[in-house]
Amino acid sequence: MRGTHVAPGRPSNSAGHLLQFFRDGRVGTRRELGEITELSRSTVAARIDALVSAGYLREGGIASSSGGRPPTLLTFEDRTPTILAADLDVTHARVAVTDASGEILAEQVVDSRIAAGPQSVLPEVCDRFDALLEKAGRGRDSVCGIGMGVPGPVDFEAARVVRPPIMPGWHDFPVREEMSRRFDVPLYLDNDANMMALGEHRVVFPDEKSLLFIKVGTGLGAGIVVDGGVLRGVDGAEGDIGHVRISGSAAQCACGATGCLAASASGAAMARQLRDLGFKALTSRDVISFVSAGEPAAVSIVRRAGLLVGEVLATAISLINPRVLVIGGDLADTGEHFLRGVHESLLQRTQPLATRRLLVTTSALGDRAGIAGAVVMVRDQVFSPEEVDRRLSAMAAERTKATAGS
Repeated sequence: MRGTHVAPGRPSNSAGHLLQFFRDGRVGTRRELGEITELSRSTVAARIDALVSAGYLREGGIASSSGGRPPTLLTFEDRTPTILAADLDVTHARVAVTDASGEILAEQVVDSRIAAGPQSVLPEVCDRFDALLEKAGRGRDSVCGIGMGVPGPVDFEAARVVRPPIMPGWHDFPVREEMSRRFDVPLYLDNDANMMALGEHRVVFPDEKSLLFIKVGTGLGAGIVVDGGVLRGVDGAEGDIGHVRISGSAAQCACGATGCLAASASGAAMARQLRDLGFKALTSRDVISFVSAGEPAAVSIVRRAGLLVGEVLATAISLINPRVLVIGGDLADTGEHFLRGVHESLLQRTQPLATRRLLVTTSALGDRAGIAGAVVMVRDQVFSPEEVDRRLSAMAAERTKATAGS
């Protein structure tokens, strides 16, 4: 996984900004940092000493040298910090403990009903975190942040869910404050499709300028990544494609409206359509089972859902012109049936230029896309120049206070 890139142009000389050169692997020694930034040796030395002292950089090993004293290697310390990640879905949750590089140290998938409300779900998540920390041999003091995805609109700055159609009791609930009762670290809450989009982009397509991720599970959602960051709206409603109205549909949606895309093309809608035909299908996983068994009715329903989703996506593709369209969520496991439906609609409803270089594919990360994105989100925030500088300033103030008191 990649780190946050410093903006083009001459970088700031703060320690937080200089750390990014090591995160990205652009430099590995004090000498290289001085050469690329043109900062004085004394400035570089002071900034590096602060970063090493705070545990952001690790010294060790000797770099090759063409002459003179060989320089000491400096490495971004991404093994010691611990990140807690949770991907909450409608019927289950994936919870993981990772290091800052994204390596999963312990992980568990548990039954969890998002409709039970935050006062039931969040304590369960915290209990799982504690159990996984113990399993991974990590202490609470190593945790640097928590990333959490939920199947609903989110006010990212406030870390609160906003009027979610399928999450009763979650609207405006203080998730960050509730989680801080157990873990006094920064928490970053986002829509699950945004998390998945970020994970897929950073891990699988890091060199692509833009990516559109569609989650097709019990519900429908979309996440957009442009220039390495999630594209956000003003009220957290970006990517809510499940509630775009489609023509010719009178299906009742969970939001209370009729004709929403989710009411016809989500996993829950497909399961309902199979039940109407006499099949025992309660969830999107049941739909997948029938498709895998070659049941013609299930294949037909899934393909039609792909066509409908493709109709809505055609507008998004024309507006954004992304390089990659990734289909994720449970229904990505239906093989080519859903994907072909999406692709067919896109070709019929967009100009050739919009899809000329478009790659349409299923998620390479699969069920772990949300966890990967949660880790990236925490890492980009916790190790951002601003946050690193803030923490270094706080540590310096504490040292000054301790010295004055001694």
